[in-house]
Amino acid sequence: MGFLFILIYIAIILAVIEINVTLFILTGLKPRVARFQVISMLTATGFTTGESELIIDHPIRRKLSTFLILFGVFSLAVIISTISNILSDNFYAMEAAYVVGVLIFIYFILRIPLLQRKLERIFEHDLEEHYHISELPIQEVLLTNEDDQIFELALYEDSPAAQKKIDDILDPDDDIMILFIQRGEIKIMRNHCSKEELQPGDDIILYGNKHHIEKRFKKDIEIAENRKKEELSEN
Repeated sequence: MGFLFILIYIAIILAVIEINVTLFILTGLKPRVARFQVISMLTATGFTTGESELIIDHPIRRKLSTFLILFGVFSLAVIISTISNILSDNFYAMEAAYVVGVLIFIYFILRIPLLQRKLERIFEHDLEEHYHISELPIQEVLLTNEDDQIFELALYEDSPAAQKKIDDILDPDDDIMILFIQRGEIKIMRNHCSKEELQPGDDIILYGNKHHIEKRFKKDIEIAENRKKEELSEN
């Protein structure tokens, strides 16, 4: 009976994972990221990756993650308790089976497209109503299109953009914005970037259409990538 209870409880855990993966996806998270982060929070392992910032910086995802972390701790206690009492008949296998049934029902309900669209609108409304835009992850605010990109470009002595001004490089039709230029300890902000002559050693933070960025700074990107490969091979 004890082993049956463990199997049923594992089914509960799997159902909770699938339900929360669906909810995270509805908040705008990619499926592969959502699944990894849900499992990470539930098991308290691997939640220190850079992708975890997508959870921490998002108000609704933080609420979901709080439940997952607490449920994970509770689940560990339940499994340990079950194993320690494996010879006892005091198990609630049928009750646990009912819970599995309810969770599976909830999961399939959440897979209904009409309900998913409704939940997406609820999540979006909740964000707009209760949270300031500054509280959201940068990906949620700026990267709203699949072609949007934030790109860091390092300039070298042989970079074509070096010794040129931004105004001389970009066309008015380019969907590219210079967020800032990092020059050593100095940060040149966007309102001063256009007239600034770029120098070797500058790190330019670009925002815009990734195809426009790749086309306009193609040679500079190739040089930067080759330099990084050389530096890695030397190390």
